[in-house]
Amino acid sequence: MEKLLGTSKYGVIGAGSFGTAIANLLALNGDVILFSRNPTTVNGINENHLLGDTLYHPRVEATSDPEYLCQSCFLIFPIVPSNSFRAMMRTFSPHLRPYHLMIHGTKGFDTRGIPEATLGDTFLDRSRVRTMSEVITQESAVLRVGCLSGPNLSSEIAMGQPTATVIASHFEEVVRIGREALNSPKFHVFGSEDLLGAELSGALKNTIAIGSGILGGLGMGKNLQAMLLTRGLHEMIHIGRALGSDSRAFIGTAGIGDLIATAMSEKSRNYSFGMRLAKGETYDEIMKTIPELAEGTRTLKIVKQLSKTYKLHIPISTILHRVVFENFPIDKAIDFLIRYPYDIDVDFL
Repeated sequence: MEKLLGTSKYGVIGAGSFGTAIANLLALNGDVILFSRNPTTVNGINENHLLGDTLYHPRVEATSDPEYLCQSCFLIFPIVPSNSFRAMMRTFSPHLRPYHLMIHGTKGFDTRGIPEATLGDTFLDRSRVRTMSEVITQESAVLRVGCLSGPNLSSEIAMGQPTATVIASHFEEVVRIGREALNSPKFHVFGSEDLLGAELSGALKNTIAIGSGILGGLGMGKNLQAMLLTRGLHEMIHIGRALGSDSRAFIGTAGIGDLIATAMSEKSRNYSFGMRLAKGETYDEIMKTIPELAEGTRTLKIVKQLSKTYKLHIPISTILHRVVFENFPIDKAIDFLIRYPYDIDVDFL
């Protein structure tokens, strides 16, 4: 096993902005194979190490062959949208073995094949809502899994700006090997055993980021955004508890850290989605032009159904769903939240 680890390359599945950023980070410590289904992407990376305005490290090789990547790589980072994650795993599963390690970077939920068009109207409970680590073990022979979570704005990582992240796993060796692969002077990796908490934090903060983007788009002040993030964190924790997690990850780098970064930056897809909504664009108009999925929109549908199943009191998520999908007036939504009778400040410690 040590010989295999010492000679293998790092694999990344998904050539989106975050997958590309992680591939370039890994290339600082070793050779990388980056998977993309798009032949133009593969050819552009291999021929010029350049795609559009994106520069790829010389040690990054692209491929569209799942078998080649799995045979060449011991440590693999799948980073694809949540709504296509299970299908991706089924493509790679025939080539994956128990010795592989997988650390995913997808911040969303799997809903076991429920059509996207009916997602907001379908009964959901914990048995029908899965994290990406659960999808990996359900669909493949891989046993040792982890997740990459934390304040990971792709554009800032690509520019070499310093940040930190969390690798969470039940297996100490996944954290150790992942840290060795990713650590650099400007990218610090924390470890955590709370895999579920890290995954839930990463998924749920995207909905709050949409709300913060709406406030930013309207020119609202930081006071109101701070209130939204604080109360939004409460809701994230309550939802997390309903799904089987405790509070620890939510008040760490994977929780508060990621929430602040995602919900306060125009470089965040979810924040940008909220800004565009506030400036008058409709959901359909934004979705037609957004380059990558704003995971928070999908998560809002899932959270809405979970709140019904578990009778969760989450007014921010509820009103955001109405704004995004039911054309509820934004000014009335803000007035509702400002006047909402919150009585207790902290009730989750």
